[in-house]
Amino acid sequence: MSDADGKSEVKDYLDHDHYWIRRKALKIFGGSFHVYDSKDNLVLFSSQKAFKLKEDIRVFSDESMSEERLIIKARSIIDFGAAYDVVDGASGEKLGAFRRKGFKSFLKDTWEMLDNNDNPIAKLAEDSGCLALVRRMSGVGSLIPQSFYLEIDGKRAASYRQRFNPFISKMDVTLEKGARDILDPRMGLAAGILLVAIEGRQG
Repeated sequence: MSDADGKSEVKDYLDHDHYWIRRKALKIFGGSFHVYDSKDNLVLFSSQKAFKLKEDIRVFSDESMSEERLIIKARSIIDFGAAYDVVDGASGEKLGAFRRKGFKSFLKDTWEMLDNNDNPIAKLAEDSGCLALVRRMSGVGSLIPQSFYLEIDGKRAASYRQRFNPFISKMDVTLEKGARDILDPRMGLAAGILLVAIEGRQG
């Protein structure tokens, strides 16, 4: 394979504005993540190990796991207020990070997106505060789908909508029109994968 071919393949998974992520719900055994484009073509795959003290999500181009695309890695063992670095799997470049807003997330899940120098540049938060409270107080939180939005300088750059399914976690990821001018699509995708991996445990 030529270098030119390799670059075009890497680019392929970023050439979409809509994705959906599927994760099996048997959390105690870990979980596999499949990321599809709008035509249901597999564009990314990850296998999450169970019982890991520190989250380390490796995302590959397909199920062969031969070509690493993204790394999402927790900086600490403690989940409360944790930060997760996002690294390009091919180049090793740190793209940025996501940091959970600990106290705010008790009532409504809220994250900060950081640049590669840890400066806050965006907010990732649940869309509805009321539904967030119902999820936490009702005891049937896993039956109420979550929705999130990613906002940069007051502009919505991406949205994340969970589909209702009690057995398999599915989330739609949409990069809004013009989002690529202000958002690295790799960070937009990493946010969706992180939400499915971390937020899904609340249910």
